Amino acid sequence: MEKVQIAKHIFQVVDKKLITPHYIRVTLQGEGAKDFALCSLGANNKIMVPPAGHKTVSLSTIDPQTGEVVLPAEHERPSIRTYTHRAIDVEKRQIVIDFVNHGDNGPASGWALHAVPGDELGVAMKIRRSELVPDVDWYLLVGDATALPVLSVILEGLPATAKGHCLVEVASEEDILEELKHPGFTVQWIFNPHPESGSTLSAKVQEIVLPDASRFAYVACEFSSVKQIRHYFRQGLQWTAKEIYAFSYWKAGAAEDRSAEERRDEKNA
Repeated sequence: MEKVQIAKHIFQVVDKKLITPHYIRVTLQGEGAKDFALCSLGANNKIMVPPAGHKTVSLSTIDPQTGEVVLPAEHERPSIRTYTHRAIDVEKRQIVIDFVNHGDNGPASGWALHAVPGDELGVAMKIRRSELVPDVDWYLLVGDATALPVLSVILEGLPATAKGHCLVEVASEEDILEELKHPGFTVQWIFNPHPESGSTLSAKVQEIVLPDASRFAYVACEFSSVKQIRHYFRQGLQWTAKEIYAFSYWKAGAAEDRSAEERRDEKNA
């Protein structure tokens, strides 16, 4: 099997917008955009966030003599988090990443909240194309605020004739993202100002009337909700593994780096 190439680059902030009260859109510029153009929009990337108060980011390097990874000094070491790039413009050498705004509770949110033009962010991606959804008659898209970029990319990439239902949980009515739309989809918004304390996504999913057609569900939200929704489809409705993709972007009460292994295990259950 051919080894997948990973591209890692440093980008600089050129623009930032608060597009809803809890959503920050950051536009980054750098030569690395040409590499990421070879990837599919909506695919996961790793961002490397500099420590609070730092404007530049220090990345790990490879020792040319030993081939070993050399980490930055501990006080310069970035926090690594998983995100999705929302858009890319090769001509302008720009990529766009959206951040959920929950204040300084977390390195990525804190960085985005305080970022100004010129600040640096590291971004790494596997250089490969990936299919987010197959070609079916009907789609169910389910996610919380962390999934808005990938759900938007999916809807934008589907043909106008596609049909489905999109269920999204955000903090408030002010956080409805108008760009999340498709002529063949019903988009249902539910509101939860404290998703870390629990969610009704699983219960709302079970209220949806599912058509008798070839179908596919794409689910991306908090760990407990993903686990409940996966069980509903796989055990309750007997959907096959090929009919549902479900992955948790985060786990309530745990930082991403501390919950990563458990979330991967759940995905493969």
